Amino acid sequence: MGFQFQSLASAAAGLTKDLGLSQADLGTLIGLYFLPGVLLALPGGALGRRYGDRRIVMVGLFLMITGGIAASIATAFIPLAVARTLAGIGGVLLNVLMSKMVIDWFAGRKDLSMAMAIFVNSFPVGVGLAIAILGPLASSTGWHSALAATSGLAAAALVLIAFGYRPHSNDRAAQAATMAGISTREAMLVCIAGTMWGIFNGGFSVMFSFAPPMLAQGGIAPVTSGLIGAAATWLLVASVILGGFLAQRGLSPTILIMLGSVVWAGCLGTIALGNTLSAPALLLAGSAMGLPVGVIMSLPAQALRPESRALGMGIFYTWLYIGHGLIPPIAGHLQDAFANPVAPLYFAAVLTFSMLPLYWVFRAGLLRTTA
Repeated sequence: MGFQFQSLASAAAGLTKDLGLSQADLGTLIGLYFLPGVLLALPGGALGRRYGDRRIVMVGLFLMITGGIAASIATAFIPLAVARTLAGIGGVLLNVLMSKMVIDWFAGRKDLSMAMAIFVNSFPVGVGLAIAILGPLASSTGWHSALAATSGLAAAALVLIAFGYRPHSNDRAAQAATMAGISTREAMLVCIAGTMWGIFNGGFSVMFSFAPPMLAQGGIAPVTSGLIGAAATWLLVASVILGGFLAQRGLSPTILIMLGSVVWAGCLGTIALGNTLSAPALLLAGSAMGLPVGVIMSLPAQALRPESRALGMGIFYTWLYIGHGLIPPIAGHLQDAFANPVAPLYFAAVLTFSMLPLYWVFRAGLLRTTA
């Protein structure tokens, strides 16, 4: 999913040239991949309960294959938008239901946190592979082949799920998830947590989509910029694991949130300067931004009762897709409106910094609930 999501940004130069796309168009297409999740995160879980998790994940992978092929042969913005949306619908089904599949297999075990960290890390791993592979592929053979390559990877995943995965006994287990099962206070708290996760993922998308041009202003070649971006994503992967380890060792969640949000925001501002510090700042951002991931992912469990977790997690993932779907297009429109390539990065810096006060609001609400 991460590989397919990043493919558009990796092939952006050829797409803007051949199809005449503006930066706003590009930002919209990037966001369209996750925008369907705003409407489908909750129904996706219901489909899994009715037809089986693995079956719906396979449907999602088929849609990703179809969307990738359709995107590779698109000749204008509208067909590309339709293809991107189709692939995004498949990605939503994949993401929501595979989260449940991992929880089914690891619930009640001490390695659940590590399992979820690996699952979450799979997205930046895919993004890093796309930056390292699809950018050079698009430069050498054209953007068509870069977008088509995502279908090949989705097809391989479909084969693995079909023949290599053993469904858990909870697959297709009936679960009640009604509005009566969650209180207003729980819904508000999980919305705050979901907003933080949406900001994290939207800021991630903006940084890796709009930072490379700023590296070029610092005199870095496009190929080198791609390698630096890939290195930053691998540092992010490591920082997610490090943040989980530090939290388990007793480091304050507030410190982890502060390190992630404040350092990341400062790095985005530095990247926007477009000088020789941009590349080190991108690497530092990758090293710091993953530290609070484990804390953020644990917030819904702190706010929700066992009987309200099904609906509560649906709400949490809805905010994830709002952030993924809306923040990149807004960033693209800001760049066009101000005619300035730094606008998206400053916008993302403000958002990422806001995760810290949002966490304080969450903690205050949680303490008020338990008082």
